[in-house]
Amino acid sequence: MQKICVIGGSRYFGKLLVQRLQATGHQVTVINRGSTPPPAGVEHLVVDRNDEAALTAALGSRTFDVVVDQVCYTPVQAVIAARAFSGRTRRYVMTSTIEVYDPATVALPAVPPGTPLPEEVVDPSTWLVAMDLPWHDAAYLEAHYAEGKRQAEAVFAQHHGFAFAAVRSAHVLGGGAAEFTGRLAYYVEHVAQGTQITVHAESLPTVFIHYEELADLLLWAATLTDVTGPINACSDGPLDVYDLSAVIAAQVGRKAVYRSAPAGEPASPFSFDRHYAMSNARAKRLGFSFSHTTDWLPGAVAEALDASAAPTA
Repeated sequence: MQKICVIGGSRYFGKLLVQRLQATGHQVTVINRGSTPPPAGVEHLVVDRNDEAALTAALGSRTFDVVVDQVCYTPVQAVIAARAFSGRTRRYVMTSTIEVYDPATVALPAVPPGTPLPEEVVDPSTWLVAMDLPWHDAAYLEAHYAEGKRQAEAVFAQHHGFAFAAVRSAHVLGGGAAEFTGRLAYYVEHVAQGTQITVHAESLPTVFIHYEELADLLLWAATLTDVTGPINACSDGPLDVYDLSAVIAAQVGRKAVYRSAPAGEPASPFSFDRHYAMSNARAKRLGFSFSHTTDWLPGAVAEALDASAAPTA
């Protein structure tokens, strides 16, 4: 049994992670602002992680084997957490994102076209941290989400108070109504209703992961390995927007209807005019086994269809 602290963990794959940690016999503490209580038997600390004094006071004398941070978006949050948990944990695992590789947000080292990106393309141990940017401004943070994640990773990677790993998640699908981004539901609704989906004429593939598989990988990263540094988390089998729509079309019995996005106009979710699919080779070498996207996607589509047909309260 290990003592695990989860920051966030109140919804979607974070909630599932907490359940699986508890089910596998670990002693779990959840930190959030109190909007959603954790399962019975899980310690709940209600505190704003952005308030360093309050966070330190809430932690008291507690120590943990591992901290899993589900909701770190800026270097400011990372600095607060690094100070608060130094001396309180031996290992820190941050949930990061595929967006750190988005070439629309940063100039990265060139790789051959179509190459799945390995972790070293964005190295947090050398990434520049700029604490003086307006990270507390919601509009700024939304516009600079990817850079916020890159710099948060960098703070932890360059901190020496504990071992650090960053799980860079692919686009997460599955869970029906629990899939709070609504991106799969968007496609299900448009294909089922025969409404146009705006796409790039040459949409490029990206990578996905089922929310249960991501919870499994976070469980592995927290409790079953001592790996450090970035870890890409994606199922095998990249898909483009046409592949995704075809799986939905096969289940609803209708053809997807497309409209090409004019230059400069935004397209639908998962339609990309730039390549940033990830490689999962490192996690495989370290012992984690991934499913294939086409193994679970039909089930995720079925869940989304059921959720869309469910009556609302």
